[in-house]
Amino acid sequence: MKRLRAVRRWFGRRFGYARLSCVVLLIGFAALRALDPPPVEELRIRVFDTFQRIDPRKKTIRPVTIVDIDEKSLAKLGQWPWARTTIADIIINLTSLGAVAIGFDMVFSEPDRLNPDRVAGQMRFIDEVTRTRLRELPTNDQILSDAIRRSRVVLGETGLAEVRSELDETLPTTGFATLGKEAEPFLYQFPGLLRNVPVLERAAAGRGLFNIRTERDGLIRRVPMLMLAQGKLMPSLSLELLRVVSTTPTVLIKTDEAGIKSIALRGLEIPTDRNGRLWVHFARQDPSIYVSATDVLDGKVPADKISGKLVLIGTSAVGLNDIKATPASSVMPGVEIHAQLLESALTGGVVQQPGYGIVLEFLGAIIMGLLVIAFAPRFGPVTLVLVGGLFASVLIGTSWFFYMNYRLLIDFTYPLLSTTAIYLTLIFASFVREQQQRRQIRTQFVRYMSPALVEQLAQAPERLVLGGEERDMTIMFSDMRGFTSISETYKSDPQGLTALMNRFLTPLSNAILARKGTIDKYMGDAIMAFWNAPLDDKEHHINACEAALDMLERVDTLNREREEEAQEGGHVYVPLNIGVGLNTGTCVVGNMGSDVRFDYSVFGDSVNLASRLEGQSKEYGFPIIVGSTTALAVKDRFAILELDFIMVKGKKEPEVIYAIAGREEVAHSGRFQRLRNLTIEMLACYRSRDWEGALAAIERGRRTDEAQTLQYLYNLYEARIRTFQQQPPPDDWNGAFALLTK
Repeated sequence: MKRLRAVRRWFGRRFGYARLSCVVLLIGFAALRALDPPPVEELRIRVFDTFQRIDPRKKTIRPVTIVDIDEKSLAKLGQWPWARTTIADIIINLTSLGAVAIGFDMVFSEPDRLNPDRVAGQMRFIDEVTRTRLRELPTNDQILSDAIRRSRVVLGETGLAEVRSELDETLPTTGFATLGKEAEPFLYQFPGLLRNVPVLERAAAGRGLFNIRTERDGLIRRVPMLMLAQGKLMPSLSLELLRVVSTTPTVLIKTDEAGIKSIALRGLEIPTDRNGRLWVHFARQDPSIYVSATDVLDGKVPADKISGKLVLIGTSAVGLNDIKATPASSVMPGVEIHAQLLESALTGGVVQQPGYGIVLEFLGAIIMGLLVIAFAPRFGPVTLVLVGGLFASVLIGTSWFFYMNYRLLIDFTYPLLSTTAIYLTLIFASFVREQQQRRQIRTQFVRYMSPALVEQLAQAPERLVLGGEERDMTIMFSDMRGFTSISETYKSDPQGLTALMNRFLTPLSNAILARKGTIDKYMGDAIMAFWNAPLDDKEHHINACEAALDMLERVDTLNREREEEAQEGGHVYVPLNIGVGLNTGTCVVGNMGSDVRFDYSVFGDSVNLASRLEGQSKEYGFPIIVGSTTALAVKDRFAILELDFIMVKGKKEPEVIYAIAGREEVAHSGRFQRLRNLTIEMLACYRSRDWEGALAAIERGRRTDEAQTLQYLYNLYEARIRTFQQQPPPDDWNGAFALLTK
């Protein structure tokens, strides 16, 4: 230990402590790259995303056709799911047109609700002879099973976050063989597995998981080709299609000490990463490979669109919530991800990250880092910039060369970042004292103002003048529910009420600031905040919604703490609840006030609407209500539920409002899908003025497990419908809303 301190002192005197810090920094960056935590990996893959955006895969052949359950098909055939006989007709038509194989990007996990025996049990006013004849008819599932058996069909299955039922071990599965170490420890695992009804499973030529895992930022880059679901090794839907087409009885998995290397079928070997994922070389979204499901049923699809092709059946309809994002396209139906994967595998259009790439990265970082440590203090700023630009160009050019010519992913960000960090450490070492002084000033002012605004003012004091600018912003209003009743319990303890409010507002404020929000003002128990000012925030819609959900979570944590304190202290516990309104639109933001005193604030119609939406949260029974612009901007990242139209002062047309029920994982949950279907059914009847149908939909909903969540919404619509039944509303929206507010 003494020798180490002596060496450190000698190095500091001989070369300076800044250079010593840079050596430590170089070692630290090397260790960071070796550990490769998610943020480092995410930075690297964003570079690869840029390569794919610049040079997406060029399609030379189109071996896949997508039969699209699109808006046109839904408009003609009705809401999803359709009768299984309709699906059978699609399979029959595709088979007759020469489809090589057919894959379903969906699962038929329950018997068809339109099976004749089910219909017989549900219909009340038919005679027993008719009921008996219905029960004797073949089921829709059996008809679909027969169609599947006469073709080559791969059924989709899905991994679940929980076990729903025991697996039927008699159902067929795909065979696997492993060459090397066991593959299972490296694979993605799902606790549960959702399969199709047995009569369909036994008729299919194959079955595979259609789960597509997004990365941390929501993009699809690598698609698992193998997964474990409820203890079973399962192929992906795409891999199973390739297996069926190649007539390979068993999938061969090649592994080594690091993990999975590749997956082999008859005549085809697919390279993967260590977790069995395929790097897809994405092309841009290709509308030419889509055909409408209704056109297939009507026989309007040209034979060359189907003949000799792999056919995937999926959906691009926004309402069915299967929209993804890739490096090459920000909006792509999930079924096309499978199509692109098949195209990449069949045409050799995959990208790889070679094992020796990390060796090149380490060598580049160490050589460049040592050169900067040795020579940077001797050079002037212009020379440093020129040399740095040359090094950066060499690194980027080398990475681009490997990508363009060999489709290899060699990362240049790690050596570039480590060298840049060393350079900046040397340049700014002399400014440490000044930075400490600035931090003291920021610490004092950040208690009163947004940290982002304080930073801007510290760098540019001339901005402390009156004025404003137009910006596209997201506005938040939040308020405590039942504040009056809560304050009643503190009549004799005003200090306690003040402490409670501080304890309540602190975590909510922290949630807003943590998601890049700016707090405009506090109004008693209410908070007004906004996003995308004073600093630009391209994801202000998403950050605002994340902040709202964080606020709900923090209030739940606070309630649990207060409940425990109430039990221990023997006093009354009243839970705290909040309502949040979010709206996105053009606002005027800036320093508002007088020459003597002014605040950084925002105003406009969008602000007024956000305030009104917050007030609607109690009426509709959902804590987070958002406007249509916000909902459309975040629909791929959150569980969005349409609620109603409301009239806004100064506008002739109503505003569509939505509820945010959770994040993306909630959107994919079965419970949310049921909630969504219940509201869609009710709203469809209500807006078509089918009052009886809407009441029937409400009554059905009240008999479900989701009734408690929707009770406020149901009560609201039921009251409206009763009003409209007594006095039919006029055709115009203003007149209809005027009738409700008499």
